[in-house]
Amino acid sequence: MAEIKQAPHGDKYSKLAGNTLIFAISSFSSKLLSFLVKPFLSHVMKETSVMGVSNLASQCANLLIPVVSLGISNAVIRFGLEKNNNKKQVFTNSLLSILLGYSVLWLLWPVVTKIPTIADYGIYIYIYVLTSCLRTLCTQFVRSRQKNKLIAIDGVLCTFLTMGFYTLFLLKLEMGAAGYLLAIILGDLCSAVFLFWKAGLARYLDFSHINTKLWKDMLRYALPMIPAQISFWIINASDLFFVKGMCNGYQGMTGDEWAGLLSSGYWIPTILNTLGVIFYEAWQISAVTEEDEREKFFSKIFRIYSGILFCCAAGIIWLCQPLMHAFRENFFRSWEFVPFLTIAAIFTCFNQFFSSIYVVYTRSTNALYTMLAGAVANLGLNWLLINKWGPVGAAIASAISLGIVFVLRAIDTRRLLRVHFAPMRVLIALAILLAESFVILRGLVGWQLITALLTLAMILFQWDSVWGMARLILPKLFGRRGRILIAKLEKGAHRK
Repeated sequence: MAEIKQAPHGDKYSKLAGNTLIFAISSFSSKLLSFLVKPFLSHVMKETSVMGVSNLASQCANLLIPVVSLGISNAVIRFGLEKNNNKKQVFTNSLLSILLGYSVLWLLWPVVTKIPTIADYGIYIYIYVLTSCLRTLCTQFVRSRQKNKLIAIDGVLCTFLTMGFYTLFLLKLEMGAAGYLLAIILGDLCSAVFLFWKAGLARYLDFSHINTKLWKDMLRYALPMIPAQISFWIINASDLFFVKGMCNGYQGMTGDEWAGLLSSGYWIPTILNTLGVIFYEAWQISAVTEEDEREKFFSKIFRIYSGILFCCAAGIIWLCQPLMHAFRENFFRSWEFVPFLTIAAIFTCFNQFFSSIYVVYTRSTNALYTMLAGAVANLGLNWLLINKWGPVGAAIASAISLGIVFVLRAIDTRRLLRVHFAPMRVLIALAILLAESFVILRGLVGWQLITALLTLAMILFQWDSVWGMARLILPKLFGRRGRILIAKLEKGAHRK
């Protein structure tokens, strides 16, 4: 593996905080769109069954994306960050991989046209896959060039454009599921074109000198990521298909209606996924480039990161019922899925963190094995728990499966890097979330007060993490005034 350029000593925490804020502008704006659009969709589509079909179609596209791209998006940033690699060859190899995979996809068109429901949106799904792959390629390559501010600008631009397309196709033209997919397609296309032009990516295209050795190295790293990503898809998206197939007629509702409620239930946990995406986009750069005291660095960041996630999760579970009033009345029952989907989101963020260790040491096969174990567990748990507890069993299955992946990765990565993740601290925080979930799902008397107290208990338990995050972020937000504020608060606390 080629040598990787190291950031200036002593500046790694500041650099991570700065990159996190930059990516927050990009990711938060796009995730804010997702957060706002779900209630909007519930009013425009009106029926939960239409919402269910739209999400099933988009999830089919998401399943195809890693296969068509040959998992190359994972290799773009890893090999693009290495200073000794030819950047033209990295970008060109990646584009060729996508074009090759997309050509093969068209050979499967006769099969796609035979699949019920999906066949009606086949052409949209195919275009969705291509535009998403191209946007991801451009985004990851620009990120590997560490042009983080451009990524932020692109995120804001893509957000507003996609929202405009949603308004046009769903509100004005009333195109339903087709309009939903078309809005995403055009948003991704505009983003890819903008990045290709603004970052001058044309100069990185060089088909005359293909480096086959580098291409093989990239594919050797990327290909194991395909089943890993498919396994992740199984854990997170197969729930919709299980619910659709197993819950038809449950409590007098169709499978599509239950799938629509489940997909709406993901709405509030999107907050945690947003935090995870923002952090991971910045973290993967620091994880690769920072070599000094890496074990201590990873351990300290995980402690702060996990504490913030647990506090946010407690707040989400506490407020899930009031927040669901943003949807149409027939979508309100989606709140029942929120508690365990929130716990699942916690484990997703943890798994991303530990996957960065595999990225650093280029052990993509380990990422595959751990995620595959979770996927197999999810399939069995979905069947078992949906039969036992109905549709909400799918959310429980996701939380348990992702928890299994977390445990496996926490153990497996210790051979590479010993991250001190304080298991007892994690278990106590998880117990608070489970207690909060039990109280709200059982509708115990005074549940509002009990869940509020449990949320407060979580914040107090994780206070050192909350303060640690403040010490990193405030100086970046307010500069010298932020540093002065931190110093005054710490001085006052010391006096007490």
